[in-house]
Amino acid sequence: MSIRVVVADDQEIVRTGLCMILDAQPGIEVVGQAADGREAVDLARRLRPDVCLFDIRMPGTDGVEATRALAGPGAADPPAVVVITVFDHDEHVHAALRAGARGFLLKDAGTDMLVQAVRAAASGEALIAPAVTARLLEAFADAGPAGPPVQPVEPLTGREEEILDAVARGRTNGEIASECHISLSTVKTHIASLMTKLGARNRVEIAMWAYETGRVRRGRER
Repeated sequence: MSIRVVVADDQEIVRTGLCMILDAQPGIEVVGQAADGREAVDLARRLRPDVCLFDIRMPGTDGVEATRALAGPGAADPPAVVVITVFDHDEHVHAALRAGARGFLLKDAGTDMLVQAVRAAASGEALIAPAVTARLLEAFADAGPAGPPVQPVEPLTGREEEILDAVARGRTNGEIASECHISLSTVKTHIASLMTKLGARNRVEIAMWAYETGRVRRGRER
C-alpha cells in the first residue's frame, strides 16, 4: 500500500517540485496539495493522509498552526507531519516539533533526504539525524525549557537510558538494534515504554526531552 501524502507550500513552483519528486517514488502517492495551512488542514482531515509535508512559513495559517491543529495535544488519530524550511536555525521549527511534527528538513536537502523523511514519518520514526536538527535541539536546550522538564512516571531502566541516548542522536530502530545487539521488536518495545514514561507522543519529543534534561551532551558523535 502506498504512503499517501499531502503537500502544502505557498510557492507554487516549490510545491509542484515536491509533488513531482514524491510521485515519482515507488510506494509514495501525493493525494493532495495546498497553498496555505488552512487549506492543508482541511485537506488532511478530509483525505486522511499518512504523511503531511508542510512549509513552515505560509500566509495566514502557517505550518506550525497547521501541525498543531492536526497533530497537537488531544488530536485524534494524528497524521505524521514533517515540516520543511529554508532556514537551518529557526525558532518556528522548534515550535513545530512542539506542536507534534515528527521532524523537519531543509528545502535544499535533496531528493534522497526528502524521500527518507517521508518514509521515516510514515513508519513511525522521525528524521532527526541531520546535524542541523541536533544543533537546533541543543540550542533550545541551552536556552532552557519553558518549564521544569517532565519527570518520568517511573524511573528509566539502564537499557531505556541507552535507547533514549540513541534516539536523541537520530539513530533509526535498525541502527539501535545493531548498536545495542538486540532485536528490532525489543527496540520498539523500549521506545514504546519511553513514550509512556515520558508522556511523549513521538520520537522527536523523546529526543527533545533528552536534550532538555542534559541526557545528550554537546559535542557527542551524531
